[in-house]
Amino acid sequence: MINIEFYSGINGLCGFEVQGHSDSADSGEDIICAFVTSACLMAANTVTEIIKLDADAQSESGYLKLMILENAAPAQDILKGLRLHLEELSKDYPENIKVIHRRCNNA
Repeated sequence: MINIEFYSGINGLCGFEVQGHSDSADSGEDIICAFVTSACLMAANTVTEIIKLDADAQSESGYLKLMILENAAPAQDILKGLRLHLEELSKDYPENIKVIHRRCNNA
């Protein structure tokens, strides 16, 4: 199961954390993992490399985290779009993807 946690605070979304594997196919052939990984990496790279927000970004096999460390307002559309995309995927693959909402520590 892929668990995706979106964190929100007073001013909107402030980051996300993705853990796990969908286990729907062998490694390298799992399109559900590829869907989620691609979308999350695109969002994280846009926030850190294009918008240039200061963020804690971590990535390893089966894990990706992005927590924005400053004003997250410029990233709201990207984070909301990612959340919507992953919520829709979780409807198509409820046994493989779970989206969770949490509050930021500063909220």
